[in-house]
Amino acid sequence: MLALLQTELIPRIPLDTWTQNGVDWITANFDELFDFLTDAIDGFVGALNFVLISPPELLMVAILTAIAFFLASWRVALFTGLGLLFIISLGLWEESMITLALVLAATVISLIIGIPVGIVAAKSRGVEAAVRPILDFMQTMPAFVYLVPVVVLLSIGNPPALIATVIFAMPPAVRLTMLGIQQVPKETVEAAQAFGATPWQTLLKVELPLSLRSIMAGVNQVIMLSLSMVVIAALAGAGGLGVTVLRGLGQLNVGTSFVGGVGIVILAVILDRITRGMTRGMERDKGGFTKIFSRSRVKAEPGSSGG
Repeated sequence: MLALLQTELIPRIPLDTWTQNGVDWITANFDELFDFLTDAIDGFVGALNFVLISPPELLMVAILTAIAFFLASWRVALFTGLGLLFIISLGLWEESMITLALVLAATVISLIIGIPVGIVAAKSRGVEAAVRPILDFMQTMPAFVYLVPVVVLLSIGNPPALIATVIFAMPPAVRLTMLGIQQVPKETVEAAQAFGATPWQTLLKVELPLSLRSIMAGVNQVIMLSLSMVVIAALAGAGGLGVTVLRGLGQLNVGTSFVGGVGIVILAVILDRITRGMTRGMERDKGGFTKIFSRSRVKAEPGSSGG
């Protein structure tokens, strides 16, 4: 009796059927768009693969070490060089570069979309209210769930792997950009406006520099989350270190899986240290701007000449 009453009061919602019908409709009506998107993503990731894999391994190690030195410090450069040489010794160079290309591509796309959305959301309460539940959905939905429709729409390979990675990794870029701008002191923004700065100048010269630490934390999180998707990307047909981990899992070979995991960890530490070094360097530049701006404020305040 209770079961019958429950059935009558709470009808079953056919969400699975609606979702499948929606995917079928999108596939039927936007096939050419998805073909173009697939070709564009394949070209973008393929170009990064070519740049990273084509040079001799030791030359690429030297280039990446030099980049780490200029963006971070000599300690990070030393670890980068030794870590990449260790990857070569494990026989994982090509797989590591394929993974690095996918992570860089996902990071670039996530930041191109995420940072502007975060800026707009920080300026508009309506946009913020609309964006927050979407970000919650993107972060809490298991990646395997939205990997299925992406594979249906784009087949297997780099395109579905990249899109799934972007969906999973983009929310921190939006959230931390929004948080950083919202935490900029209102007095500082008002002072910039008092000096005649336009909203665009205030954003570029005051709000973004002062929220730099939060934004760079978002960049770091995007990179780390992209790396955490490597194995799932391999399930979608992308190559890289995830394939090594899955091969070990399929063969119940702990050694193979562990070697692939070590390669992922080395890349993660290298990218983490480089982004942290970039943050410190950019904050030093921001500090010079802040001091100049502070001196200008003091001079502009009535009675600040002292005496």
